[in-house]
Amino acid sequence: MVFDSPQAAAIRLGYGLSPLTPPPPSPVALLQGIAASTRTGAEAVSTAQAQKRALRLNELRKARDSGEAAKEEFQAYNVENSRLTVRDLQRRLARAVEDPTGFGERLAQFWSDHFTVRPDGVQTNALAMAFHDEAIRPHINGRFEDLFFAADTHPMMLVYLNQNTSRGPNSQMARRRAEKAFGLNENLAREAMELHSLGVGAPYTQRDVRELAELMTGLSYSAKDGFSYRPQIAEPGAETVLGKSYGGKGPGELRDIRAAFRDIARRPETAQFVSRKLAVHFVSDSPSPELVDAMAATWRDTNGQLPQVYRVMLTHPETMASLRAKVRQPFDLMVAGFRALGVTGDQVRHLDFPNLPGLTANHMMLMGQPWLRPTGPDGWAEGPEAWIEPQLLAARISWAMRAPRNLVPQLPDPRELLDTALGDTRSDQLAWAVPKAESQAEGVALVLASNDFNRR
Repeated sequence: MVFDSPQAAAIRLGYGLSPLTPPPPSPVALLQGIAASTRTGAEAVSTAQAQKRALRLNELRKARDSGEAAKEEFQAYNVENSRLTVRDLQRRLARAVEDPTGFGERLAQFWSDHFTVRPDGVQTNALAMAFHDEAIRPHINGRFEDLFFAADTHPMMLVYLNQNTSRGPNSQMARRRAEKAFGLNENLAREAMELHSLGVGAPYTQRDVRELAELMTGLSYSAKDGFSYRPQIAEPGAETVLGKSYGGKGPGELRDIRAAFRDIARRPETAQFVSRKLAVHFVSDSPSPELVDAMAATWRDTNGQLPQVYRVMLTHPETMASLRAKVRQPFDLMVAGFRALGVTGDQVRHLDFPNLPGLTANHMMLMGQPWLRPTGPDGWAEGPEAWIEPQLLAARISWAMRAPRNLVPQLPDPRELLDTALGDTRSDQLAWAVPKAESQAEGVALVLASNDFNRR
């Protein structure tokens, strides 16, 4: 299948048009482009690096009262770590801007949101970056079960959903210390089933959640000790999840947890729930049952081979028949704007404080999407009502008026930008209005703040 309108495909499935790269000619081009987004590169952050940062921060915090020099060193390092959320936004913007098709980077963002984490203070900012680099990117073009396991057992997820504090009720530690602080925590097990795989309403019970939570006891992370499996806090014996027994036959540890995640990932409820979520993100807030069923059927036939599921979505007639059906989230809008203006990934990487947050994170916060700060583990909303309230629309217009002049040395002719940004997908109304703008800045803002540009 070749797209009838490659320009519409770039807008619909990627991050929009760019004067620097041609639009994707076919679904095959989009699928081939995913591989580049699985690679992390020199800018990657590891759990080990995040651990060192947290230990150094604690060390400087303890020493800060020993003198003015120590206090200043702590403050400088604390500021550096507090800025990591903006640095993370910067590197993801840069990669999205320079991705030729945009589809791979959109998948990286989708899966990061599906497996939402939120750093709790400066000491876990680097760990959240490591989560994206270690658990998400390497697995977006493979099997869902591997992505599922990597995300839900990563140290950042353990910290975010309190699994690292979970103790088996009959574990060695619990028997030694009869304290409430060492109880079972079901947060991660519940979200693993409800948000990450089976979905709300699937045929699992509270008992299944508890048994999965008990199976996962032993997983632990701290800045001091790193990631480990601690048998002394694990619940002994076998656990039964969705009718199948895991563990209880010796020190299975991660092997038994992986087996449970594999089986959950291959269930038909998971295929249906996650396929629909993909379709909602890329196609429509109300995708047809036919599209979702086709994706889920391929999921079941291939045991969750994600590229095959993507292929079904990309080649389904519904996908390209619904241009402008989705409101761009602030991150998407910003990337599309940078691309339309011809901003390169390197230009984004060269931005620095204080201009960097002023051109990126601050605008996103006003648009309703503070970076790495979703309100809950279900991530960012998909529906238009979350993004087009009057105050949020005003923030989009403000960004369209202010950001371009600070990003490029010379503003483009608005009529040329209209063609560059929207091509043959532009509406007649916008094509009529742009040449009548009173100034070049107003014309550029009119394109970037238009309904045509804010929807994909």
